[in-house]
Amino acid sequence: MIDTIFALATPPGRGAIAILRLSGPGTDAALTALGAAGLKPRFAALRDLAHEGRPIDQALVLRFPAPNSYTGEDCAELHLHGGRAVVEAAGEALVALGLRPADPGEFTRRAFENGRMDLAQAEAVADLIDAETAAQASQALGQLDGALSQTYAGFRRDLLTALALVEAEIDFPDEEVPDNLARSAGPVLDRLVADLKAALADARRGERVREGYRIVLIGETNAGKSSLFNALVAREAAIVTPIAGTTRDVLDADLIIGGYAVTLSDTAGLRDSTDPVEAEGVRRARARAEAADLRLWILGPDDAEGDAAGFARPGDLLVLTKADLGAARAVEGFEALPVSTTTGQGLSNLHDWIAARLARDLSGSDFPAVTRERHRRRLAEALAAAEAGRAALDIAPEMAADDLRRAADALARVTG
Repeated sequence: MIDTIFALATPPGRGAIAILRLSGPGTDAALTALGAAGLKPRFAALRDLAHEGRPIDQALVLRFPAPNSYTGEDCAELHLHGGRAVVEAAGEALVALGLRPADPGEFTRRAFENGRMDLAQAEAVADLIDAETAAQASQALGQLDGALSQTYAGFRRDLLTALALVEAEIDFPDEEVPDNLARSAGPVLDRLVADLKAALADARRGERVREGYRIVLIGETNAGKSSLFNALVAREAAIVTPIAGTTRDVLDADLIIGGYAVTLSDTAGLRDSTDPVEAEGVRRARARAEAADLRLWILGPDDAEGDAAGFARPGDLLVLTKADLGAARAVEGFEALPVSTTTGQGLSNLHDWIAARLARDLSGSDFPAVTRERHRRRLAEALAAAEAGRAALDIAPEMAADDLRRAADALARVTG
């Protein structure tokens, strides 16, 4: 028999209100035992809750009968006063009545298992809870609303249409079916392959919105990276000294720019060093620069281009630091912005430039954003199989059918 579970749906600790959520076949019996019988579905009612003669609280209670509940099971919510003693007393009473505390994510797992949402929507619940920016929340809400699932379902419908045409020719060769029926699946597969490629080309956008856009400061020692890092994060996060090689490790700071989550990284100056500690810091700086979504190449008025030139990519920004000490200079092929952390010159322009870059890279698409590596891998599997099936259409319809089944299976696994 399925357990009846309960969990705190509000943050733990002292507060005005604490909500305990219940789900499972024993929900109604538990409500009756606590003194909250005869509730009208989906209407809040004030009840004096007690267990074995001991008062618990005067609470608002809501009941959600199956299947019209979050989990698809009988559910209820106890809106208690938020003192720790009240919550503990209610929890102890529920355990005594045979309920058990829910495992992490168990309510959403039950919703998935009972068909109330698919796997992509279940993942969106976690993303929405973790969202710290408007962009993250908007993306998670779209996925929770089914936008991503509907897109994948459309891809899969196209695959099944093509597969039906191929299998009709295979299964009924002697019946009155049109000649070359399998080949008529070609245009359907051509459109599908193009759509899958477009979705994969855009795959990193959703992951960057969800996980944070990675910006890395690179440059020579004493170029002003740590000073700029402190200015952008608005606190003294990095140690700044005139001594070359002060920064030995990668320093990360999470911030929000233009409504998007950003992970900004300060790194060791890029140079060869015999100091094993600094050398390790430089190695980490180079690795972080390679993996960054955007590099800010920091160059002071007296600095040589040095090793950082080898890590800067087209589209990265050249930040000309210490603008108050010397004339700015450009590097061919890179947009440049002069700044001074001493006078504040150019800092607002730099912030606006980054915000515009984030908006360009992370907003807008013909497809809902792919938000996880798991999705991207399944799309890649589906694309490879669909392309193989398209190539086999004119040669061996039997092989094409097998490829199309694999592609449909890969897409189905995204939504569970």
